[in-house]
Amino acid sequence: MGQTIEIPRSGTPGSGLGGSWKVIVCNDSHNTFEHVARTLARFIPGITPARGMEIANVIHGSGRAVVFSGQQEPAEHYWEQLKSAGLTMAPLEKA
Repeated sequence: MGQTIEIPRSGTPGSGLGGSWKVIVCNDSHNTFEHVARTLARFIPGITPARGMEIANVIHGSGRAVVFSGQQEPAEHYWEQLKSAGLTMAPLEKA
């Protein structure tokens, strides 16, 4: 039987769900700027359609952009929503 090794906790109790996580949208050749902007505005709190268009331009120019950084649970939720809407997503990254 194998030995169980316990990994020490990296945060303090009550510090959230695993620290900060980044939701990253990647550039692709099948989504329009308008679709990306509308989708970001629809699912990410605080992003307006105008800000969504700015982010779409960053994605186009840089190949990717962080659209949300925060706790793991909401990050996973937003990642799933954006992916379901057809955006090309990078894997969630721990910040």
